[in-house]
Amino acid sequence: MKENVTRREMLSATAIGALAIGDPRHALRRVEKIVHTVSGRLKQSASRWCYGKIPLPELCEAGKRIGLSGIDLLQPSDWSVVREHGLTVSMGYTNDRPDFLTNGFVNRASHPMLIGELERTLPVARAAGVPNLIAMFGNRQGRTNAEAIPAAIEGLRRIAPLAEEQGVNICVELLNSKVDHPDYIGDHTAFGVEVMKGVGSPRVKLLYDIYHMQIMEGDVIRTITDNHQYIGHFHTGGVPGRHEIDDSQELNWRAVMKAIADTGFQGFVAHEFVPTRDPLTSLRQAFEICNV
Repeated sequence: MKENVTRREMLSATAIGALAIGDPRHALRRVEKIVHTVSGRLKQSASRWCYGKIPLPELCEAGKRIGLSGIDLLQPSDWSVVREHGLTVSMGYTNDRPDFLTNGFVNRASHPMLIGELERTLPVARAAGVPNLIAMFGNRQGRTNAEAIPAAIEGLRRIAPLAEEQGVNICVELLNSKVDHPDYIGDHTAFGVEVMKGVGSPRVKLLYDIYHMQIMEGDVIRTITDNHQYIGHFHTGGVPGRHEIDDSQELNWRAVMKAIADTGFQGFVAHEFVPTRDPLTSLRQAFEICNV
């Protein structure tokens, strides 16, 4: 915390000094460079669906002012809008199927469809500079873990070579089955890690949603630290309620972010909480909390 105070003090002093000796416009440019230099260790983005009432171009402009590097969870039809505003689509969809969350890689019968979607989208993502595509394990539907894990490994192994060739990550999301997604099978980190070990690809990773995993198992910092090599993307969201990640929530988000940064994580942390007040004020606050 002291380091951040010092940085702010340095920034203010530099700006004041520049304003005192020359053209204010030059000072502002100098300040913008300093802000970039002293920004935190994590790249942050915002999940599009949480800010659906804000037109995408406006969200991009606001995100840039806040300090975000990207916008998360977008269909390919929206990717160009984000790029035009100088941001990255930090996580892309392959489709808008109604059963996208529930019909995933544990279902062998769906492998041809799922692999086909990724085969079509991976080259498009590479061309558009989209580093990650989202995928799902899907619902249990009576399967045991012993049945589901080999099925997921089998399907993801088939698409992993193309992901490696294109240089795009496939991130399979962990969700909670206790509150929001009954019967979802990838509801514990250990399940996902076992699949990732079986696939054995640097381009197939977990999307570790901190909100979901705090509900299911807690022990977030230890879990992330022990399994960081299998995680390619993070989502935030306050527990309980999936709202702001402020002091109304049960996690120390700044400590969690420091732990993530300390692993050397180079991907994105995407804010996926539903604001209960002015959304951009909440997003700015989240950025500051996570700017470690």
